[in-house]
Amino acid sequence: MRREETVDHNIKTAWHGIARMYNQQALKYDATMSMGFVLLNINSEEGTPATKIAPLMGLEARSLTRLLKSMEEKELIYRQADKNDKRSVRILLTKEGKQKKEKARDTVLRFNEVVRQEIPESKINVFFEVLRKINSIIDRNIYEKPE
Repeated sequence: MRREETVDHNIKTAWHGIARMYNQQALKYDATMSMGFVLLNINSEEGTPATKIAPLMGLEARSLTRLLKSMEEKELIYRQADKNDKRSVRILLTKEGKQKKEKARDTVLRFNEVVRQEIPESKINVFFEVLRKINSIIDRNIYEKPE
């Protein structure tokens, strides 16, 4: 089987294309795609516990630390002790962070709008069904050959 015929190659290629597109858009606002995804995962009013952001994005907590520091330096977010649990830290958006979150949201919605204009709903439904099945296979590890 050629590499171009494998499921993972096609998913990876598509994701890299999407990531490049999002990064090009984010650069216009002095940001990155990763920053945009973090902003999208922070509740605009109440903030979000720092420990909840990484799982929402499918990241390890330590991978998020540098990104949050960079976003603080750019004054997109700030940290605040949780009112109910002083051991917990909430990440909140600054005014600038809220504005960039809207830009990120608009970019994601526009991309999805264009995709849905180009691809019939029935094919998108099959695509989502296939991705759910692939995730199920990954979760069950049934792709591994028994030793």
